[in-house]
Amino acid sequence: MTKNNYKGAITGAAFLMATSAIGPGFLTQTTVFTGQLFASFGFVIVLSILLDIAAQLNIWRVVAVSNKRAQDLANDLIPGLGYVLAFLIVIGGLAFNIGNVAGAGLGFEVLFGIDVKIGAIISAIIAVGIFLSKEAGKVMDNFAKILGFVMIILILYVVFVAQPPFFDAIHHTIIPQKFDALATITLVGGTVGGYITFAGVHRLIDAGVGGQENLPQINKSATTGILVTAIVRYLLFLASLGVVVAGFSLNKDNPAASVFQQAAGNIGYKIFGIVIWCAAITSVVGAAYTSVSFFRTFHPVFEKFHKQIIIGFIVFSTVVFVSVGNPVRILVWVGTLNGFILPVGLAIILLASTKTRLMGAYKHSIFLQIIGWIVVLAMLGMAIKAFI
Repeated sequence: MTKNNYKGAITGAAFLMATSAIGPGFLTQTTVFTGQLFASFGFVIVLSILLDIAAQLNIWRVVAVSNKRAQDLANDLIPGLGYVLAFLIVIGGLAFNIGNVAGAGLGFEVLFGIDVKIGAIISAIIAVGIFLSKEAGKVMDNFAKILGFVMIILILYVVFVAQPPFFDAIHHTIIPQKFDALATITLVGGTVGGYITFAGVHRLIDAGVGGQENLPQINKSATTGILVTAIVRYLLFLASLGVVVAGFSLNKDNPAASVFQQAAGNIGYKIFGIVIWCAAITSVVGAAYTSVSFFRTFHPVFEKFHKQIIIGFIVFSTVVFVSVGNPVRILVWVGTLNGFILPVGLAIILLASTKTRLMGAYKHSIFLQIIGWIVVLAMLGMAIKAFI
């Protein structure tokens, strides 16, 4: 691997993880919870970021240093456990991807006025084209990076015109007036839950960036991914806050669109179309790639035809959406579902990190293990609190 390709794989993995997280559900969850919690939602975002970093560093370090995909590490820990993990990840990834395809179709509808289902099909064809290319990995990395930057710039513009109360936002980010456990679970689930946190680290392994010698680069890539999602989440929160404190009501059918439109009029609505399409299409790519990576090592046939299986995953998600549709509340629910999957996946990784037969000479940080188990317990506790 050349030096440029090596660096490209590291940043590409970070942006693949980040843009996998920043999908239609991410936009919907952020605007919905801002409308409920107002400035106090900033505290929930910061708390979720701390939980995200703890989870991501544990998972990325252990998986990448072992040079084994998560399902293989789980199977080596306890025979059959990898199949259970893969099943949970793939089911969650498929549910997410139906929403991602829907979001891409909505983006085309906003921008060009075409039927959302037609837009979904066109977007799916674009996603499939990435995996038909000879250097699919490199194309996927560059695609994620470019569209990630586009989203940040456009949302930054909407924040500027929305004129949110910055002092109140910062004040209540530190000292909240309200707290919502469900919102925290949903945000963590939507950022590092399910397949998302594994998206980047599996990409690193596929690119050959694994082993203890690459630990500094693994740490950098993991934290960069979280930083990108944090920037986008907080900017979107500020834009939404500017709209709701001005007295505007968010459209229940499409809360994210109403934020952009109320803040910047018709131009804002078109910007929303671009943002949701970028968010959705990169998530389609990330969900398909990562979900398939969870069973491609189970049989040589899966490895040989993994590109075709990825394409099939995208096509199947599109067919389901075109046939059934996807309401906004499903996007929020799926993020919560992935919040339940996270403690299971993280607990498996933490147990594997203590086994010399799996990790060799690598000694996983005691501090990371402690905060990792705190995340597991915190997520389970908040899940119980939110649903009892």
